[in-house]
Amino acid sequence: MNKLDKHTRNALAAALLAALTLGAAGCSGAGGGASAGSGGHRGANPATGTNGQVVGGTPVKGGTLTVLSNQDFTHLDPARNWVMPDMDFGTRLLYRTLVTYKAEPGAKGSELVPDLAEDLGTPSNGAKTWTFRLKAGLKYEDGTPITSQDIKHNVERSFSPDLPGGPDYAARYLVGGKDYRGPAEGKHLDSVKTPDARTIVFELHKPFAEFPFAATLPTFAPVPQAQDKGPQYDNRPFSSGPYKIDTYARDKKLVLVRNTHWDPKSDSVRKAYPDRIVVTMGLKGNQIDDRLIASSGPDASAVSWAQLRPESISKVLTKADVKARLLAESSSCTEAVQMHTGRAPFDNLKVRQAVQYALDREAIVTAAGGPAVVDASTAAMPGPLFTGGKQPDTLKIPLSGDPEKAKQLLKEAGKPDGFATQLTVSMNDKRIGEAIQESLGKAGIKVTIETVDPSAFYDTIGDTKSRTDLVYTGWCPDYPSGSTFLPFMFDGRYIKEKGNSGNHSLFKDDATMKRMDEIAALTDGAQANKAWQELDGQILAKAPIAPGASKRRTLLVGTNVAGAYGHTSWSGQLDYATVGLADPAKSAN
Repeated sequence: MNKLDKHTRNALAAALLAALTLGAAGCSGAGGGASAGSGGHRGANPATGTNGQVVGGTPVKGGTLTVLSNQDFTHLDPARNWVMPDMDFGTRLLYRTLVTYKAEPGAKGSELVPDLAEDLGTPSNGAKTWTFRLKAGLKYEDGTPITSQDIKHNVERSFSPDLPGGPDYAARYLVGGKDYRGPAEGKHLDSVKTPDARTIVFELHKPFAEFPFAATLPTFAPVPQAQDKGPQYDNRPFSSGPYKIDTYARDKKLVLVRNTHWDPKSDSVRKAYPDRIVVTMGLKGNQIDDRLIASSGPDASAVSWAQLRPESISKVLTKADVKARLLAESSSCTEAVQMHTGRAPFDNLKVRQAVQYALDREAIVTAAGGPAVVDASTAAMPGPLFTGGKQPDTLKIPLSGDPEKAKQLLKEAGKPDGFATQLTVSMNDKRIGEAIQESLGKAGIKVTIETVDPSAFYDTIGDTKSRTDLVYTGWCPDYPSGSTFLPFMFDGRYIKEKGNSGNHSLFKDDATMKRMDEIAALTDGAQANKAWQELDGQILAKAPIAPGASKRRTLLVGTNVAGAYGHTSWSGQLDYATVGLADPAKSAN
């Protein structure tokens, strides 16, 4: 992270430039596809042979875009929305944030632009104070004005214990955030000031040069207090974006219609091509894939929410006309088997190392769709985004695993006959769970798999009291900096009993946390990036996780869909700011 210890604008500019440069380098790609074991895809989209491809040309305004989904959203409440596809959907369609990302494919998608704010924010006090001025004339779906007090209200409600699971940058950086519990009983954060209806000021307890990146998160969207219904707000967020909710039947269907009070002149990002967006939920994954491959009737105007099922990949890649409709942008996320380090037997280092050696990452790659769209991981952080190439491999464990070495480690740990444990995976990753089960079984670790509906997965594994010993999950950086990766996965100071995010190994190591603080204080971006990579290897040696895989986000779109591309800053998810239809008349009513 590019932190400042000098109260100068020049230092801030240099730090931000370093962060932005890192983002551009990390999200660009050239050359051929990556091979298994590289830890991330730097190369071309296998569907098109290029990066930054837009499928379907420029959309025509109008019609109904259908999203075929196998799940409900985890959360749409901006205080709780911290899953990449959900954040993309929410911030591109329903609510605006202080700052956002450009709506462009490829490297340009990592560039920041003002959204509700007039600019990217003004720092002072050595980047410990950030001031934003809202654009004039901004309105909600009912025509009432959007104010700085509404943004303050959402920031404050993000601290509420009854609204868990959302981004916690506010808790990590705002003065007084450590002990704050939300605006109940009229309690407010003095470190968020609103001197007038268009000005908001954030007071931080330490320098944070990358605050404009954090200001892209849903935490910094407005929520009017009069509309706030606590946990029920998840069912009906009040719109500041181009669309508003018409109807929302949980686990069944969400219908968005135009917000007539959204002013496109105030918004350089969102194009709002369709008249309606309908999300149809509860469909089977293979059913979605087959419908989009056929692309007949209304399905020609449909897109997929979830990635292609692994068994569908070959059906797509072997048909040129279908392959041309495949988005396969790098997710910039890494996945891993995360072990409960605070619970026996995983409080034993040798047991955790045994899992690292037993894990067959080649089997995970196969289960997830094969080397055309998946890489085995050798580190915690993704490769291209932070290294410009392959992930480092500090463990030097064969990708196919080493069960004999794992058995030896278990013997040294006093578990010569192995042991039984449980693993939680998303229903979408059942095949990966079975690959993990088989490979750990070869070392004597008998795994029972618990599958969870994708919309409930993060809430399930975020309950630290009732969760299983093992979970298979990943982390995606909120922006291209190591400060958004390792601290969120391994800083034990931010573990929560419910709504726990990122640190699913419940890893709490004093030396690691001290080193994170030291790196966070560095002002040289390149030096900090190198230090984060070194810390990555040091953490893996303590074995809170066993690296798994890094995937491209494989999304298929119908033949009538236009303006479709995977957005680099949303982990390769379809950019809902620009997608639409080639011929609106062909869409469903």
